[in-house]
Amino acid sequence: MEALGRRVIRDLMPEQHQEFFAGLTLLIVGTVDSCGRPWASVLAGKPGFVRAIDPRTLGVTARPIYGDPLGKALADGADIGVLGLEFETRRRNRANGKIARVTEEGFEIRVVQSYGNCPKYIQARQHQFTDDIVNIGNRRVVNRGTALTRDEAALIARSDTLFIASQFSEDSEDWSHGVDVSHRGGRPGFVIVAHESLLLFPDYAGNCMFNTLGNIEVDPRCGLLFIDFDTGDCLQLTGEAAVLWEPEHVCRFPGAERVVSFQLEEVIRIEAALPLTWRFQDYAPVFDQFETADAETPVSGPHAPMTLKSVNVSMPRDVVHEDKEVTTGIFKTQVDDRIMLRRLNLEGDGQADLWGHGGAF
Repeated sequence: MEALGRRVIRDLMPEQHQEFFAGLTLLIVGTVDSCGRPWASVLAGKPGFVRAIDPRTLGVTARPIYGDPLGKALADGADIGVLGLEFETRRRNRANGKIARVTEEGFEIRVVQSYGNCPKYIQARQHQFTDDIVNIGNRRVVNRGTALTRDEAALIARSDTLFIASQFSEDSEDWSHGVDVSHRGGRPGFVIVAHESLLLFPDYAGNCMFNTLGNIEVDPRCGLLFIDFDTGDCLQLTGEAAVLWEPEHVCRFPGAERVVSFQLEEVIRIEAALPLTWRFQDYAPVFDQFETADAETPVSGPHAPMTLKSVNVSMPRDVVHEDKEVTTGIFKTQVDDRIMLRRLNLEGDGQADLWGHGGAF
Protein backbone atom coordinates (compact mmCIF):
# COMPACT_ATOMS: atom_id res chain seq x y z
CA MET A 1 0.00 0.00 0.00
CA GLU A 2 3.03 2.31 0.19
CA ALA A 3 2.75 3.40 -3.46
CA LEU A 4 -0.94 4.27 -3.03
CA GLY A 5 -0.24 6.01 0.26
CA ARG A 6 2.37 8.26 -1.30
CA ARG A 7 -0.20 9.35 -3.90
CA VAL A 8 -3.14 10.09 -1.61
CA ILE A 9 -1.37 11.34 1.53
CA ARG A 10 -0.29 14.93 0.92
CA ASP A 11 2.09 17.16 2.87
CA LEU A 12 -0.41 20.02 2.79
CA MET A 13 -4.16 20.54 3.09
CA PRO A 14 -6.00 21.09 -0.22
CA GLU A 15 -8.43 23.98 -0.32
CA GLN A 16 -11.39 21.63 0.13
CA HIS A 17 -9.95 20.32 3.42
CA GLN A 18 -9.18 23.82 4.65
CA GLU A 19 -12.82 24.81 4.17
CA PHE A 20 -14.00 21.57 5.75
CA PHE A 21 -12.06 22.06 9.02
CA ALA A 22 -13.43 25.59 9.37
CA GLY A 23 -17.00 24.27 9.59
CA LEU A 24 -16.42 21.67 12.30
CA THR A 25 -17.94 21.65 15.79
CA LEU A 26 -15.94 18.58 16.89
CA LEU A 27 -12.28 17.63 16.46
CA ILE A 28 -10.85 14.24 17.44
CA VAL A 29 -7.23 14.42 18.60
CA GLY A 30 -4.55 11.76 19.04
CA THR A 31 -1.50 12.37 21.25
CA VAL A 32 1.00 10.41 23.36
CA ASP A 33 1.52 10.87 27.11
CA SER A 34 4.83 11.00 28.99
CA CYS A 35 4.80 7.19 29.29
CA GLY A 36 4.53 6.75 25.51
CA ARG A 37 0.87 5.70 25.64
CA PRO A 38 -1.49 7.04 22.94
CA TRP A 39 -4.77 8.68 23.93
CA ALA A 40 -7.71 9.66 21.74
CA SER A 41 -9.29 12.95 22.85
CA VAL A 42 -11.98 15.33 21.65
CA LEU A 43 -12.34 19.10 21.39
CA ALA A 44 -15.53 21.03 20.68
CA GLY A 45 -16.49 24.55 19.73
CA LYS A 46 -18.56 26.72 17.48
CA PRO A 47 -17.74 26.53 13.72
CA GLY A 48 -14.48 28.33 13.15
CA PHE A 49 -12.73 27.06 16.29
CA VAL A 50 -10.58 25.03 13.87
CA ARG A 51 -9.16 26.95 10.92
CA ALA A 52 -6.47 26.60 8.28
CA ILE A 53 -3.98 29.42 8.76
CA ASP A 54 -2.28 28.32 5.54
CA PRO A 55 -2.12 25.00 3.61
CA ARG A 56 0.44 23.60 6.06
CA THR A 57 -0.79 25.08 9.34
CA LEU A 58 -3.95 24.25 11.26
CA GLY A 59 -5.03 26.47 14.14
CA VAL A 60 -7.26 25.29 17.00
CA THR A 61 -8.92 27.75 19.38
CA ALA A 62 -9.90 25.40 22.18
CA ARG A 63 -8.37 24.07 25.36
CA PRO A 64 -8.50 20.42 26.47
CA ILE A 65 -11.42 19.23 28.57
CA TYR A 66 -10.65 19.15 32.29
CA GLY A 67 -9.14 15.75 33.15
CA ASP A 68 -8.25 14.83 29.55
CA PRO A 69 -4.60 13.62 29.09
CA LEU A 70 -4.45 15.98 26.12
CA GLY A 71 -3.87 18.83 28.58
CA LYS A 72 -0.42 17.52 29.52
CA ALA A 73 0.43 16.30 26.01
CA LEU A 74 0.21 19.73 24.36
CA ALA A 75 3.80 20.91 24.01
CA ASP A 76 5.77 22.56 21.24
CA GLY A 77 7.19 19.92 18.90
CA ALA A 78 5.02 17.04 20.16
CA ASP A 79 3.45 14.63 17.66
CA ILE A 80 -0.27 15.02 17.09
CA GLY A 81 -2.96 13.62 14.81
CA VAL A 82 -6.42 15.08 14.23
CA LEU A 83 -9.58 13.80 12.60
CA GLY A 84 -12.34 16.12 11.48
CA LEU A 85 -15.68 14.34 11.20
CA GLU A 86 -19.01 15.84 10.16
CA PHE A 87 -21.71 13.38 11.20
CA GLU A 88 -24.46 15.16 9.29
CA THR A 89 -22.75 14.68 5.91
CA ARG A 90 -20.57 11.66 6.79
CA ARG A 91 -17.47 13.56 5.68
CA ARG A 92 -14.12 13.07 7.40
CA ASN A 93 -10.56 14.26 6.81
CA ARG A 94 -7.33 13.69 8.70
CA ALA A 95 -4.23 15.75 9.36
CA ASN A 96 -1.12 14.59 11.22
CA GLY A 97 1.96 16.54 12.20
CA LYS A 98 3.60 18.34 15.09
CA ILE A 99 2.46 21.02 17.49
CA ALA A 100 4.02 24.23 16.22
CA ARG A 101 2.87 26.53 19.00
CA VAL A 102 0.80 26.39 22.18
CA THR A 103 -1.07 29.50 23.33
CA GLU A 104 -3.52 30.36 26.11
CA GLU A 105 -6.39 30.02 23.62
CA GLY A 106 -5.28 26.79 21.93
CA PHE A 107 -2.52 25.55 19.65
CA GLU A 108 -1.26 25.33 16.08
CA ILE A 109 -0.31 22.22 14.11
CA ARG A 110 2.36 22.01 11.44
CA VAL A 111 0.75 19.55 9.00
CA VAL A 112 2.97 16.76 7.65
CA GLN A 113 0.27 14.37 6.39
CA SER A 114 -3.17 15.30 5.06
CA TYR A 115 -5.71 12.98 3.51
CA GLY A 116 -9.40 12.26 3.22
CA ASN A 117 -11.33 9.19 4.34
CA CYS A 118 -14.43 7.55 2.87
CA PRO A 119 -17.84 7.92 4.59
CA LYS A 120 -18.55 4.19 4.55
CA TYR A 121 -19.03 3.40 8.25
CA ILE A 122 -20.18 6.75 9.68
CA GLN A 123 -23.59 6.97 11.37
CA ALA A 124 -25.51 10.15 10.52
CA ARG A 125 -26.32 12.45 13.46
CA GLN A 126 -27.53 16.01 13.90
CA HIS A 127 -25.79 17.99 16.64
CA GLN A 128 -27.02 20.75 18.89
CA PHE A 129 -25.17 22.81 21.49
CA THR A 130 -26.28 22.72 25.11
CA ASP A 131 -26.41 25.71 27.42
CA ASP A 132 -23.01 24.61 28.74
CA ILE A 133 -21.23 25.90 25.64
CA VAL A 134 -20.17 28.95 27.68
CA ASN A 135 -18.57 26.72 30.34
CA ILE A 136 -16.39 24.46 28.17
CA GLY A 137 -13.26 25.08 30.27
CA ASN A 138 -14.88 24.42 33.66
CA ARG A 139 -14.03 21.48 35.90
CA ARG A 140 -15.82 18.21 35.23
CA VAL A 141 -16.38 15.03 37.24
CA VAL A 142 -13.49 12.75 36.27
CA ASN A 143 -13.54 9.01 37.05
CA ARG A 144 -10.32 7.00 36.75
CA GLY A 145 -9.61 3.30 36.99
CA THR A 146 -7.77 0.30 35.61
CA ALA A 147 -10.88 -1.68 34.64
CA LEU A 148 -14.34 -0.92 33.30
CA THR A 149 -17.24 -0.34 35.65
CA ARG A 150 -20.69 -1.68 34.82
CA ASP A 151 -21.84 1.71 33.47
CA GLU A 152 -18.70 2.11 31.36
CA ALA A 153 -19.08 -1.37 29.91
CA ALA A 154 -22.73 -0.61 29.14
CA LEU A 155 -21.74 2.59 27.29
CA ILE A 156 -19.33 0.60 25.12
CA ALA A 157 -21.86 -2.18 24.53
CA ARG A 158 -24.44 0.24 23.12
CA SER A 159 -21.95 2.36 21.14
CA ASP A 160 -21.99 2.50 17.34
CA THR A 161 -18.85 4.64 17.03
CA LEU A 162 -15.32 4.65 18.43
CA PHE A 163 -12.10 6.55 17.75
CA ILE A 164 -8.64 4.99 17.95
CA ALA A 165 -5.24 6.69 18.32
CA SER A 166 -2.03 4.90 17.34
CA GLN A 167 1.57 5.79 16.58
CA PHE A 168 4.58 4.96 14.42
CA SER A 169 7.80 6.07 16.04
CA GLU A 170 10.57 3.76 14.85
CA ASP A 171 12.27 6.47 12.82
CA SER A 172 11.64 10.13 13.64
CA GLU A 173 13.15 11.15 10.29
CA ASP A 174 10.76 8.97 8.27
CA TRP A 175 7.87 10.81 6.56
CA SER A 176 5.38 8.37 8.11
CA HIS A 177 6.56 9.00 11.70
CA GLY A 178 3.96 10.38 14.09
CA VAL A 179 0.57 9.93 15.74
CA ASP A 180 -2.67 9.11 13.95
CA VAL A 181 -6.30 9.03 15.05
CA SER A 182 -9.03 7.22 13.16
CA HIS A 183 -12.73 6.28 13.26
CA ARG A 184 -14.53 2.94 13.48
CA GLY A 185 -18.28 2.42 13.23
CA GLY A 186 -20.81 -0.40 13.45
CA ARG A 187 -24.23 -1.36 14.70
CA PRO A 188 -24.63 -1.13 18.50
CA GLY A 189 -22.86 -4.14 19.97
CA PHE A 190 -20.10 -4.18 17.35
CA VAL A 191 -17.66 -3.73 20.24
CA ILE A 192 -17.75 -6.76 22.51
CA VAL A 193 -16.81 -6.31 26.17
CA ALA A 194 -15.14 -9.68 26.75
CA HIS A 195 -14.52 -8.71 30.38
CA GLU A 196 -13.72 -5.60 32.39
CA SER A 197 -10.35 -5.06 30.70
CA LEU A 198 -10.66 -6.71 27.27
CA LEU A 199 -12.56 -5.50 24.18
CA LEU A 200 -13.03 -7.03 20.74
CA PHE A 201 -14.17 -5.11 17.66
CA PRO A 202 -14.23 -5.82 13.90
CA ASP A 203 -12.21 -4.29 11.11
CA TYR A 204 -14.62 -4.27 8.19
CA ALA A 205 -14.04 -4.81 4.50
CA GLY A 206 -12.75 -1.79 2.63
CA ASN A 207 -9.98 -0.79 5.02
CA CYS A 208 -7.10 -1.00 2.55
CA MET A 209 -4.75 1.68 3.84
CA PHE A 210 -3.84 -0.06 7.13
CA ASN A 211 -2.85 3.21 8.81
CA THR A 212 -4.04 2.13 12.26
CA LEU A 213 -3.47 -1.60 11.89
CA GLY A 214 0.00 -1.06 10.45
CA ASN A 215 0.88 1.07 13.46
CA ILE A 216 -0.46 -1.59 15.83
CA GLU A 217 1.62 -4.31 14.19
CA VAL A 218 4.75 -2.25 14.93
CA ASP A 219 3.65 -0.74 18.26
CA PRO A 220 0.59 -2.32 19.96
CA ARG A 221 -0.01 0.66 22.25
CA CYS A 222 -3.12 2.62 21.33
CA GLY A 223 -5.99 4.63 22.80
CA LEU A 224 -9.76 4.43 22.35
CA LEU A 225 -12.44 7.09 22.75
CA PHE A 226 -16.19 6.50 23.14
CA ILE A 227 -18.68 9.38 23.22
CA ASP A 228 -22.12 9.15 24.79
CA PHE A 229 -24.06 11.11 22.19
CA ASP A 230 -27.03 11.53 24.55
CA THR A 231 -25.18 13.02 27.53
CA GLY A 232 -21.85 14.31 26.22
CA ASP A 233 -19.89 11.95 28.51
CA CYS A 234 -16.51 10.82 27.19
CA LEU A 235 -14.82 7.49 27.92
CA GLN A 236 -11.10 7.24 27.16
CA LEU A 237 -9.04 4.06 27.33
CA THR A 238 -5.37 3.36 26.76
CA GLY A 239 -3.76 -0.06 26.43
CA GLU A 240 -2.43 -2.51 23.87
CA ALA A 241 -4.09 -4.03 20.80
CA ALA A 242 -3.52 -7.05 18.59
CA VAL A 243 -4.96 -8.01 15.21
CA LEU A 244 -6.73 -11.40 15.11
CA TRP A 245 -7.02 -13.07 11.71
CA GLU A 246 -8.38 -16.51 12.70
CA PRO A 247 -11.84 -17.44 11.31
CA GLU A 248 -13.24 -18.27 14.74
CA HIS A 249 -12.86 -14.58 15.60
CA VAL A 250 -13.81 -13.05 12.25
CA CYS A 251 -17.01 -15.10 11.81
CA ARG A 252 -18.56 -13.39 14.85
CA PHE A 253 -18.71 -10.09 12.94
CA PRO A 254 -20.55 -10.13 9.57
CA GLY A 255 -18.61 -8.11 7.00
CA ALA A 256 -15.35 -8.15 8.98
CA GLU A 257 -12.00 -9.17 7.51
CA ARG A 258 -10.18 -9.24 10.83
CA VAL A 259 -10.78 -8.49 14.52
CA VAL A 260 -8.91 -6.20 16.89
CA SER A 261 -8.50 -7.17 20.54
CA PHE A 262 -7.77 -4.39 23.02
CA GLN A 263 -6.36 -4.96 26.51
CA LEU A 264 -6.88 -1.80 28.54
CA GLU A 265 -4.50 -0.41 31.14
CA GLU A 266 -6.21 2.80 32.23
CA VAL A 267 -9.72 4.24 32.00
CA ILE A 268 -10.82 7.88 32.21
CA ARG A 269 -14.51 8.80 32.13
CA ILE A 270 -15.36 12.50 32.06
CA GLU A 271 -18.98 13.31 32.79
CA ALA A 272 -20.77 15.94 30.66
CA ALA A 273 -17.46 16.57 28.90
CA LEU A 274 -18.96 17.99 25.71
CA PRO A 275 -21.37 20.92 25.31
CA LEU A 276 -23.20 19.05 22.55
CA THR A 277 -25.78 16.31 22.16
CA TRP A 278 -26.76 14.55 18.97
CA ARG A 279 -30.01 13.35 17.44
CA PHE A 280 -29.52 10.03 15.67
CA GLN A 281 -30.58 9.95 12.01
CA ASP A 282 -29.56 6.63 10.46
CA TYR A 283 -26.86 3.99 10.27
CA ALA A 284 -24.41 3.75 7.40
CA PRO A 285 -26.19 1.84 4.57
CA VAL A 286 -23.37 -0.69 4.29
CA PHE A 287 -24.51 -2.45 7.48
CA ASP A 288 -27.75 -3.54 5.80
CA GLN A 289 -25.64 -5.48 3.29
CA PHE A 290 -23.76 -7.25 6.07
CA GLU A 291 -26.98 -8.32 7.80
CA THR A 292 -28.47 -9.63 4.53
CA ALA A 293 -25.33 -11.59 3.70
CA ASP A 294 -25.20 -13.02 7.21
CA ALA A 295 -28.83 -14.16 7.04
CA GLU A 296 -28.17 -15.93 3.73
CA THR A 297 -25.07 -17.74 4.99
CA PRO A 298 -25.93 -20.05 7.90
CA VAL A 299 -22.99 -21.05 10.06
CA SER A 300 -22.65 -24.62 11.31
CA GLY A 301 -20.00 -26.77 12.92
CA PRO A 302 -17.50 -25.49 15.49
CA HIS A 303 -18.08 -21.82 14.50
CA ALA A 304 -21.88 -21.94 14.84
CA PRO A 305 -23.21 -19.29 17.25
CA MET A 306 -24.43 -20.39 20.67
CA THR A 307 -27.67 -19.32 22.28
CA LEU A 308 -27.50 -17.93 25.81
CA LYS A 309 -30.41 -19.39 27.76
CA SER A 310 -29.89 -17.73 31.13
CA VAL A 311 -27.31 -16.25 33.48
CA ASN A 312 -27.27 -17.59 37.05
CA VAL A 313 -25.17 -16.37 39.98
CA SER A 314 -24.77 -16.69 43.74
CA MET A 315 -22.15 -16.14 46.39
CA PRO A 316 -20.89 -19.08 48.49
CA ARG A 317 -22.84 -19.90 51.63
CA ASP A 318 -22.58 -22.39 54.48
CA VAL A 319 -24.93 -25.40 54.51
CA VAL A 320 -25.15 -28.65 56.46
CA HIS A 321 -24.46 -31.77 54.44
CA GLU A 322 -24.32 -35.25 56.04
CA ASP A 323 -24.00 -33.70 59.50
CA LYS A 324 -21.11 -31.49 58.41
CA GLU A 325 -21.08 -27.79 57.65
CA VAL A 326 -19.71 -27.08 54.17
CA THR A 327 -19.38 -23.98 52.03
CA THR A 328 -20.82 -24.08 48.52
CA GLY A 329 -21.73 -21.75 45.67
CA ILE A 330 -23.96 -24.24 43.90
CA PHE A 331 -27.30 -22.55 44.63
CA LYS A 332 -27.38 -20.24 41.61
CA THR A 333 -30.37 -18.06 40.80
CA GLN A 334 -31.24 -16.46 37.50
CA VAL A 335 -30.63 -12.73 36.90
CA ASP A 336 -32.68 -10.76 34.39
CA ASP A 337 -30.82 -7.44 34.29
CA ARG A 338 -27.47 -6.52 32.79
CA ILE A 339 -24.56 -8.06 34.69
CA MET A 340 -20.85 -7.30 34.52
CA LEU A 341 -18.47 -10.00 33.32
CA ARG A 342 -15.19 -9.71 35.21
CA ARG A 343 -11.93 -11.34 34.19
CA LEU A 344 -12.29 -13.95 36.93
CA ASN A 345 -16.04 -14.02 37.51
CA LEU A 346 -19.49 -12.64 36.93
CA GLU A 347 -20.52 -9.81 39.20
CA GLY A 348 -22.30 -11.22 42.26
CA ASP A 349 -20.99 -14.73 41.72
CA GLY A 350 -18.39 -16.76 43.56
CA GLN A 351 -17.03 -20.25 44.13
CA ALA A 352 -16.23 -21.86 47.45
CA ASP A 353 -13.54 -24.24 46.20
CA LEU A 354 -11.13 -22.18 44.09
CA TRP A 355 -8.71 -25.08 43.83
CA GLY A 356 -11.06 -26.91 41.49
CA HIS A 357 -13.48 -24.16 40.38
CA GLY A 358 -12.72 -20.70 39.05
CA GLY A 359 -9.68 -18.55 39.67
CA ALA A 360 -6.84 -17.65 37.30
CA PHE A 361 -5.19 -20.34 35.22
